[in-house]
Amino acid sequence: MTRTSAPSRAPLTPTSPSRWSTVPADLLAGVTVGVVALPLALAFGVSSGVGPAAGLVTAVVAGIVAAVFGGSRVQVSGPTGAMAVVLAPLVAIHGADAVPLVAIMAGLMVLALGAARLGRVVTFIPWPVVEGFTLGIATIIFLQQVPAAVGVDAPAGQNPLVAAVDVIGRAGDTVLWTLGTVAVVVTLMLVLPRLWAALPASLVAIIVVTVVAELVDAPVARIGALPDSLPAPSIPGITPALLGELAGPAAAVAALAAIESLLSARVAATMPSDTLTDDARRYDPDRELVGQGLASVAAGLFGGMPATGAIARTAVNVRAGARTRLAAVVHGLVILVVIYAATGPVGQIPLAALSGVLMVTAVRMVDVRAVRTVLRSTRGSALVLVVTAIVTIAVDLVQAIVVGLAVAALLALRALSRASVVHRQPLPGPAADGDEQIALFRLDGSMFFGAADRIAETVQRDHGARVVVLRLSGLRLVDATGAHALAELVGTLERSGVTVLVKGVQEQHRSVLTRVGVLDELASEQHLFEDLDAAIAHARDHVARPRP
Repeated sequence: MTRTSAPSRAPLTPTSPSRWSTVPADLLAGVTVGVVALPLALAFGVSSGVGPAAGLVTAVVAGIVAAVFGGSRVQVSGPTGAMAVVLAPLVAIHGADAVPLVAIMAGLMVLALGAARLGRVVTFIPWPVVEGFTLGIATIIFLQQVPAAVGVDAPAGQNPLVAAVDVIGRAGDTVLWTLGTVAVVVTLMLVLPRLWAALPASLVAIIVVTVVAELVDAPVARIGALPDSLPAPSIPGITPALLGELAGPAAAVAALAAIESLLSARVAATMPSDTLTDDARRYDPDRELVGQGLASVAAGLFGGMPATGAIARTAVNVRAGARTRLAAVVHGLVILVVIYAATGPVGQIPLAALSGVLMVTAVRMVDVRAVRTVLRSTRGSALVLVVTAIVTIAVDLVQAIVVGLAVAALLALRALSRASVVHRQPLPGPAADGDEQIALFRLDGSMFFGAADRIAETVQRDHGARVVVLRLSGLRLVDATGAHALAELVGTLERSGVTVLVKGVQEQHRSVLTRVGVLDELASEQHLFEDLDAAIAHARDHVARPRP
């Protein structure tokens, strides 16, 4: 059966559009994202303890500034769940008035990271750490909504898991109303997209429960009064003592903002899209940090909270057909219109409705397939994911990343150490008299601090010969500790009357071996060989001589 040639295929990515041809698509995408982002901005503002107005202000100001100055053309920025998780304990300790100052301080730190061109650092975060971090954040966001879902205020600063368990036992008289509100919102958010994918399910769900709550005068807590305009920019009150107290939290916020924003930009660059061009996919991580830093500073000046790139809203932006920065700018303008024209109705939204939105959002944050893949891959990767998630939930988000990286690094070093081995090999060629007095060892892998002592001990323990030949051509890495261990091994053998011959020093290792003194420990410069046959011939000649 003959096979006909396949027809030529169109490029996977579209060609670059003209300057004005993208405007309609960007306007539509921006409106779509703005509608989706509105309930999230309100919810994250409430969840963080700063208030819904701060969430709206941050979505507008930070969203527009990051869109203009950031390094991604399709990234959408604003308040996020991860940032709300970090800010909640900060608000409990220092109050909501400290958040704008933290936003400015953290923004300047992120700006400095971008200016120092450290945007590529995020690529060193292992996949299991990212998935564990996301799983932990999603769990915290979900747990934080339990108090509002049962109509009880949680104690400020309490661990979300402890608070969730505590409030369930203290559910008030309005629990049926609040749980019913959450149930309706969750149901609509799950069902509506199946009926009409383009429908903004979260906004529709909030509108439905708000109208019903108004009609029946439901006894549920509402958002309350909101400002009907943007506040004037101002510098928060600053004292040296306050700066000292907030330096640590600001550094944690900056680290989170940088990591989350760069991860979001990287995800956006790889998302499948029929409209996203190669140019639109490219992003500059250093410029992204600069843009996110400026966005948090601007949000702080307007009384808002720190902002980051938002993966969920960025994904909506890409799927809606965004091609340029205009879409993210329009998203901010849409929310600005709501501030000036609809804060009255927005203030009547039940807090339990926002909790329902965030519960669904938290569940959707977790990529179940990715988590399952990591857990099934290797025991080490599964351990990193689980440890990172537990530390995120029980301790702190930034510490979770540090701990996750530390565990991943230890496991990587352990694997590298196990891959570094020493073999005793038979001598090449026909056997000769005296061969039993010659020990040939081949060192493979890495001679580094995690394996150096073990390799040296193996050679010392397993030779019993007059001549030891060390084959180093199989070494891929030699660090200072490994070179020092080799120097001590050679020196110990030489002092015990064993002649050491070294074969196959690679050019990239010669410098460290020379500086640390490995070659100086050899009895003669002639004991350094490039050819194995020459080294074995020299060893046989040596053992053929009578002992001195």
